[in-house]
Amino acid sequence: MTKILVADDEMDLETLIKQKFRKQIREKQYEFIFALNGNDALEKIRNNFDIDMVLSDINMPEMDGLTLLSELNDVYPLLKTVMVSAYGDMDNIRTAMNRGAFDFVCKPVNFEDLELTIEKTLKHVQQIKDTLLAIKENNILKMYVDASVLHFMGTKSFEESLMVNETVDATVVFIDICGFTSITETQPADTVVFMLNTYFDVMVKEIIAQKGYIDKFIGDAILAVFRGEYHLDRAIDACLSLRTHINSLPNINESVNYKPALSIGINSGELISGNIGSSTLRRLDYTVVGDVVNTAARLQSVASAGQILIPESAFEKVKNSFSCKSIGQHPLKNKQLSVNLYEVIE
Repeated sequence: MTKILVADDEMDLETLIKQKFRKQIREKQYEFIFALNGNDALEKIRNNFDIDMVLSDINMPEMDGLTLLSELNDVYPLLKTVMVSAYGDMDNIRTAMNRGAFDFVCKPVNFEDLELTIEKTLKHVQQIKDTLLAIKENNILKMYVDASVLHFMGTKSFEESLMVNETVDATVVFIDICGFTSITETQPADTVVFMLNTYFDVMVKEIIAQKGYIDKFIGDAILAVFRGEYHLDRAIDACLSLRTHINSLPNINESVNYKPALSIGINSGELISGNIGSSTLRRLDYTVVGDVVNTAARLQSVASAGQILIPESAFEKVKNSFSCKSIGQHPLKNKQLSVNLYEVIE
């Protein structure tokens, strides 16, 4: 329902408006709120924050319409005001327009003209609301999508690229915050989310620093992907660094005795990158799938707090660059044979 404030000291106008707009009032299209002067109008606006427009007389006691207009522009700059003035009062009309009045109607009021003016004003108000909503949504979108992706979304090739599926050589990293589930069971939601976001921020910065990207957040875990030259080396560098930073974090909540530790699984090789999900639900996720991804997840589940585990195939690629130690063969889910695993030390 649209709320319209009418400020006029002539009581007859209230009666006429209720008569002329009775259909819109009955159908709850419009709701009119009446005030006798500028002071009364300001009080009504303070008590009805969702008023969409103001229809104000110029000549009123206590506070006239021009003063009210100035007050509204200072305090409620998005509220649009239509002024009511007698014929020939051009000086006041010009003053009102210069002070930001959206439009004006003349007395005696032509109600057909008034109705058209109200419709035009409300259409403009809705356009402002739509613009502000778009800005708000865009700002929210920026919180979830990287700036380079937003720029790419504006290009012609964006829609075509959504349909591209490819096999790529990359490194997949699964990072889990050990023991965090117990926090979710004992602490308020705000505490849980604040702590989790704090840890994620630390980890994401190190992943981005090594030119990796976050494929998704999964509860209290992260799936990250590294592509391009030396992707396995960069992934390990990122994990070593983020582990050090997480280990050095102070207790971020005095009421919660919790020291975060990470278990990390890393695997490298060919995987499928594509737009996967349900077109029926209109929920598609550009993500990675394949045995490399599944194995990285299994490695993370085997890793204990503070461990970074890689398979033997990855060890052979980085053994001259990183200090690693063998932890022997371990069975992994959905693998027929046990896998030789190595812990990355430094």
